[in-house]
Amino acid sequence: MAAVSLSISTVKPLGDRIFIKVAQAEEKTAGGILLPDTAKEKPQIGEVVQVGPGKRNEDGSRQPMEVKIGERVLYSRYAGTDIKLGSEEYVLLSEKDVLALVE
Repeated sequence: MAAVSLSISTVKPLGDRIFIKVAQAEEKTAGGILLPDTAKEKPQIGEVVQVGPGKRNEDGSRQPMEVKIGERVLYSRYAGTDIKLGSEEYVLLSEKDVLALVE
């Protein structure tokens, strides 16, 4: 089997899918206690790095995506597929799993 080298520029989501770079997990609590890796929660905020062309309507036209590359978003905790490229973590999810824009 041939090895495949993936990078951000080679991954292009299909339909209404979004490729998000996951924000770093908190290293310590508000009180200053350092968290071990096993106690860290998976972040729900990330930056959009790629978007698909949009969902197809019944008449065959495309519905434009509501999010754009570079925007920070809040997404559902258990949504999407986790992907690791190098040392960076990403998630590939559907646009419907994006809950809000983060400013």
